[in-house]
Amino acid sequence: MSSQFNRTRFSVLFSAALLSTSLFSTQLFATSQVTDIVAPEAASGFAEKSSVSAENYMVTAANPLAVQAGYNVLKNGGNAADAMVAVQAMLGLVEPQSSGLGGGAFLVYYDASTGQLTTFDGRETAPQNATPELFQDDNGQPLKFYDAVVGGRSVGTPGTVKLMAEIHQRYGSQNWAELLQPAEQTARDGFKVSPRLAGAIANDKERLSRYPDTRNYFFTPSGEPLAQGTLLKNPEYASTLATLANQGADAFYRGQIAQDIVNKVGSIEDNPGLLSLNDFASYRIKERAPVCAPYRQYDICGMGPPSSGALTVGQILGIASHFDLTSMGPDSTEAWQIIGDASRLAFADRGRYMADSDYVPMPAGLLDENYLAERAKLITPGKALASVTPGEPRWEKASLAQVDDESIELPSTTHFAIVDREGNIVSITSTIENGFGSRVMSNGFLLNNELTDFSFASHKNGYPIANRLEPGKRPRSSMAPTIVMKDDQPYLAIGSPGGSRIIGYVATSLIAHLDWGMELQQAINLPHLLNRFGTYDLEKGTEAERFKAPLEAMGYTVNVRDLNSGIQGILLHNDKLIGAADPRREGAVMGD
Repeated sequence: MSSQFNRTRFSVLFSAALLSTSLFSTQLFATSQVTDIVAPEAASGFAEKSSVSAENYMVTAANPLAVQAGYNVLKNGGNAADAMVAVQAMLGLVEPQSSGLGGGAFLVYYDASTGQLTTFDGRETAPQNATPELFQDDNGQPLKFYDAVVGGRSVGTPGTVKLMAEIHQRYGSQNWAELLQPAEQTARDGFKVSPRLAGAIANDKERLSRYPDTRNYFFTPSGEPLAQGTLLKNPEYASTLATLANQGADAFYRGQIAQDIVNKVGSIEDNPGLLSLNDFASYRIKERAPVCAPYRQYDICGMGPPSSGALTVGQILGIASHFDLTSMGPDSTEAWQIIGDASRLAFADRGRYMADSDYVPMPAGLLDENYLAERAKLITPGKALASVTPGEPRWEKASLAQVDDESIELPSTTHFAIVDREGNIVSITSTIENGFGSRVMSNGFLLNNELTDFSFASHKNGYPIANRLEPGKRPRSSMAPTIVMKDDQPYLAIGSPGGSRIIGYVATSLIAHLDWGMELQQAINLPHLLNRFGTYDLEKGTEAERFKAPLEAMGYTVNVRDLNSGIQGILLHNDKLIGAADPRREGAVMGD
C-alpha cells in the first residue's frame, strides 16, 4: 500500500534515549527483536518500533520490566492468567502514575479450552456513604476538577487486587506467591526511573508534592523531582506484596491494608474521603457477557457497562461501515471526516445513555444495525456535521428521560495483552484514573481518583444524569480492552490508555488494520486524528497536521496537540503471534 502514513514517513522531532536497564541488554532484544526506544510523556514526536513475531506465547505491556516479568512466567510454563498477575504487580511499581494496587481494571478473557469469551469487571465502586452531591460545593455547583481529584474525596474502593486474585484462582496454574515475587524483589532492590516517569513527576510537581508520602517518594530531600535513571526503592510496596503473597487478596480487603487505606483517605485534612471497611469487605468482581459488534467479517468484542468502550467503539465502526473507507484510504480527508462524525454521533449517545447498568437502565438498541444505519444517514461526505445530538435507540421497556453527562475524564491508564502457549488470551486495561490518581499513597502504592469519572452534576433541568454518583455504583469508563474474533476464533487483542480518547485510539487502529490493510505495527504507529465532541484533534509533530486546513474547510474547529496513546496489541494469524507496542510510550513486546 502506498500512503503518506506508512510507518517510515513520520516526523521524529526528538532524540529518544535507549532504555538503560542492563537487565534487558541481551535477552529482551535478542528474544523479542525489539529496539526499545522510550519517549518522555507528551512528547511532540516519536521514534519507530518494530513488530515482534513468535509462535508459542507473547506479552506486550507499557514497561519493559513488566514485559520481562510476564515473559518469564510464560517461559517457565505459566499461562496468561499467571502472567497477568506478574505484569500488573510490576506495572504498579514501575509505572505508578498509570495503574496499580490502588486502582481498578477491566479484563477480557478468551478461554482456549472452551472457546468462550468473557469479561471481568474490576472497576472501583463509590463508598456506601457517598451522595450524588459529593463533588458539588455548598451552593450545589460542581467543584473544579483538581479540587475534587487531589485528596481522599475522589478515592473509590480499589478492584485490581481482587481481580488479579480471582482470575488467577479461576484460570491460573502457578503459585500465587511466586508470581508476586519479581515485583517484590524489584521493589526492594530498586529500579531506574524511566524517562516517562521522570517527566510525569516533573509535570505534576505541585499536586504530587502536596502530601508527605508522595513527596518523600517521588522527590529528592531538597524537593526536586526524581531524575531519569535514579534508583528508586519501595520497601513499603515490597511489604504489601509479601503480605498478599502470604495471606492472599483477603489481606487487602479485610486486613490491615484496608484499615490503612480507610484511615489515610479519611484523614486528609484539606479533602477527606468516605471509604469504610465495609466498602472493602463488600467489594465484588463481576463477570459480565462481552459486548460484541459486527464489523466487516469480524466481531469486535469488549467490555460493556460500566465501560462505554465496547459500545462506543462498536457504534463508531457500525456507522462508518456504511461508507467505503477501504477505497478512500488513510490519505483521504473525507475518510477522516466520516470517522470523525461517526465518533461524534457515538459520543453523543455515550454522554446521554451509558453508565453502570446495574444502577441505570440503558437502551437495548445502541448497536442495532438499523439504528446505526439511520445515524449514518446524518453524515454528508465532505461536510462536517453542524451539530450532533443523541439518537433514539430502541428500549426494551419504556424509555427513561435523561440528560447528557458532565463528567471529565483525563488520560492516564495502561493496557497490556498476553497470549499463552495454549491459546488463552488476556486483554486488560488497568487504571488509577488521572496521572498519579488522587496523589495519596498508602502501603507503597497510589490510590485512585476514580470517583471523578462520575458526573459532578447529578441532574440537569430536572432530569437525572445516567452517570451520576450513587452509593456502591461504578463510574462510567472509556477503557476498551478488546478481542477481535474472526470465524469464532480470536484474531487480535488490542487496547490503549488515554482517557476518553481510548475509544478513538482503538477504533482508528482497527480501521487502519482491517480496512486499510496496514500491518499491526503500522496501524498503531498511525498519526492520530480524533473527534469526540466537535473539535478535531490532530497529533502534533506528525503528518496528521497536514489535514488541518482541509478539515477546517469542511467546517471543523481543529486543535493540534499531543495525543499520547499507549496502544498494545497481539495479532493471531497463520499460526503466528505478531505483537506491537505504541512508539509514543515505553512499551515492549516479548515472545517465543
